Amino acid sequence: MPDSEIDYTDIPKMTKEDFANMVRNPWYKPKKIPVTIRMDSDVLSWLRSGGKGYQTRANSILKHAMMQALRRS
Repeated sequence: MPDSEIDYTDIPKMTKEDFANMVRNPWYKPKKIPVTIRMDSDVLSWLRSGGKGYQTRANSILKHAMMQALRRS
């Protein structure tokens, strides 16, 4: 059935407030894949200086950069 034939009259319209109050699925966990990456030793030392979890911090930094780039484009 094409979308044009679907009856949506029993579904309330979503407001901007509805969208503003949405929460990401708390069980959502992106798939992680192992990779090998070459980086400058000073960058790796800086990441490791924060203690355990340096790979998670690196992922977070890269994700933040990715999201900014996506917003700009």
